[in-house]
Amino acid sequence: MSTSAIRSPKVQPLRPAHLEGGDKPGLAGANPGPASGFLARAVSLHLAGKRDDALKQLQRAVASNEASPEIYRAMGHIQFELGDYQEAAKSYRTLTQLKPQFAKGWFNFAVCLERISAWDEASQAFHKACTLDSSHLDAYLGLGATQLRLEDPKSALFAFEHCLELAPDHEDALFGKAASLQSLGHPDEASPLYQRILEQSPDSEESLANLVLIGMSKEDFDMVREYSERLLEQRPESIVALEGLSAWACAAGEHALTAKFCTLLTSSVPGHFEGWFNLALAHQKSGRWEQAADAYEEALKLRPQSCEAHTNIGIVREQLGDIDGARQAYDRAIQANPDGLAPIWNLALLLERTGKADEAERHYKQILDRAPKEEEARFRLGYLRLQREDFRGASEAFEGCLKHRPNWPEAHANLALAYSGLGERDHAERLYEKMLEGDPKSIDALRGLAALAIQSSDFDSALEFHVRLIDLGERSPEVLYNAGLMYEKAGQLEKAVRLYRDALAQQPGMPEALLNMGRILETTGKGEEARSCWAKALEAEPALAQGYFGPAID
Repeated sequence: MSTSAIRSPKVQPLRPAHLEGGDKPGLAGANPGPASGFLARAVSLHLAGKRDDALKQLQRAVASNEASPEIYRAMGHIQFELGDYQEAAKSYRTLTQLKPQFAKGWFNFAVCLERISAWDEASQAFHKACTLDSSHLDAYLGLGATQLRLEDPKSALFAFEHCLELAPDHEDALFGKAASLQSLGHPDEASPLYQRILEQSPDSEESLANLVLIGMSKEDFDMVREYSERLLEQRPESIVALEGLSAWACAAGEHALTAKFCTLLTSSVPGHFEGWFNLALAHQKSGRWEQAADAYEEALKLRPQSCEAHTNIGIVREQLGDIDGARQAYDRAIQANPDGLAPIWNLALLLERTGKADEAERHYKQILDRAPKEEEARFRLGYLRLQREDFRGASEAFEGCLKHRPNWPEAHANLALAYSGLGERDHAERLYEKMLEGDPKSIDALRGLAALAIQSSDFDSALEFHVRLIDLGERSPEVLYNAGLMYEKAGQLEKAVRLYRDALAQQPGMPEALLNMGRILETTGKGEEARSCWAKALEAEPALAQGYFGPAID
């Protein structure tokens, strides 16, 4: 089994928004009062770069119950600058309570919520800012970005399209619309937008990354390669670029390159399961079994329940001759995914190859119970029954195969063998003849008909079928011997000897051919060569000496 498992990362998000402030200190139309002294001192300290002292002045105003909306706005601004987004959000929350119609207050509140990953609240605050000011471009951008974070690309798309109505070439709005369309499953509409961004900003890593992901989703590996290489030039450690190049190399059958990129990927991100899996797969396809086993082991450390990894390491263990290890791997794969057929298939084949036919049959039955149309499993089941001479069971299996695949030559041939075993010669003969109608050069059909003719002592027909086999290039020792035997029975001794010699050229110690050829040679006056043949026959099969000097002694 060979499975590629390159990860598909999520669409690259938008950058977070920034606070909005005024050009000068103070809210327009703010009334002077006690709080203005605290505010003035805070502004002076802030201008001097003393943000902590400025914040203390504002906090004193709050403690003195003299805080105005502008005090909370200034507190939020400084707290944001200091990176205390939680407290900044509290300050802006109070500001929105005091000034519910102040759009910039809602916007800055949303930005703070965005910084602490409170996406749902941030979305609501951005929406409020948009409602209060429909021309507020950044508020719509923030709204779209948070809705993408909330996995609501349909609403996000609406927000970004409104941005583009306000500013048709705005790069962040173009990116947001493209990301929304990509998330909605419209890659062909998203791609031109990313390409438009790249015309303006060729170094846009986010656009390059998302084009790589689109290429992977469409299995357009030329596209994947192009944008992965461009992204890697911008950011040599880019995980998306390495994933893309790994996927391209794997699809192109470039196992060495797949291993190269996956090695870079796992070096950068040791916990990257798919990187280890695909590295193992590349080694496996290149026949580097030891390296493949090591990489699959690393993958399984990260994902112990991966059915695919257990199945594949089982295949590798088989190649390494570790039959017990292979069986354990297939057992673990079955435990990881009891509904998966691949590990059961591989285990059944392994059991069959190692002579555990009864267990193999049980697993083939298990496959058929789960997937009745798995005709290959039915065929293997019939073959094993045929091997142990369960001709009735074999015939049922092969009849089932032909029910779904009527033109399956191997199933026809094996069903005919099963009928022969059951003594149903007419059924077997009809099947072989049907095979010959479909393919006059069918070796299996001619072999079967030849065997049936021999069983019924129809030596003329048997000779005819053997001659046809030889004419078709079927020159196995058995076919050559049988043809020689038929010629001998027909009295054509020269042809018989020639075919016995041909059989012995391929299998020098074939006792039957040596014995028969010796007998013919003796009758034609070639006694010395005949005795040489018999001596070779005795050497090949000493049991032939029994009875040479007379009947066996009790």
